[in-house]
Amino acid sequence: MKSFTFYLLVVFMALFSSFAFATDPGSLQDFCVAAENPNHAVFVNGLFCKDPNLVVADDFYLSRFNKPGVITNPVGSIVTLDNVFIIPGLNTLGLSVARVDYAPKGVNPPHTHPRATEVLTVMEGTLRVGFVTSNPDNKLFTKLIYKGDVFVFPQGLIHYQMNVGKTPAIAISFLSSQNPGVNRIGDAVFGSKPFIDDYVLTKAFQVDKKLVDILHSQCV
Repeated sequence: MKSFTFYLLVVFMALFSSFAFATDPGSLQDFCVAAENPNHAVFVNGLFCKDPNLVVADDFYLSRFNKPGVITNPVGSIVTLDNVFIIPGLNTLGLSVARVDYAPKGVNPPHTHPRATEVLTVMEGTLRVGFVTSNPDNKLFTKLIYKGDVFVFPQGLIHYQMNVGKTPAIAISFLSSQNPGVNRIGDAVFGSKPFIDDYVLTKAFQVDKKLVDILHSQCV
């Protein structure tokens, strides 16, 4: 009886360990349609690995965060993202980094990163930051943060930053994906190509078609 019990325990542990490690990898792109023809397929992360014998230090290096971004848009901010397509050495490391420049009163509008948690550090200035939880609560977590402060935006949640000062502000963000993706809410909803049907948007936001058309024109 003891040997039978021991046998069941071994089988259970073997099955449990199989289930524990049989998980899907994290997504590195918006979708991955199965290809019937292998000749039409690509790697999931879209990149091959360089021969280790050909790797050089510059594969892990970039020098462009020492210059402020040029802000020309009406929202008053610009994001300079360095992901795997900019720094090849990030491939498979699950990390990206970005510099965000804000004009006085500039805003990094509400957006999401579908594949990454973001850790933001203020380098200069003062920011009002926040994120909103998912349904049904839609609770806003917001805080005023200063130079040297850190704030975390959980993966996939809508978040934003606003420079509340009278001088330019700078932040550095680290994201937990080599290709975190970004969905700016306004651009995604009112600037999609082709446009989402006006009837859907007027119903969803309870506004008239004229306002929807105005928002369309702002996102083109």
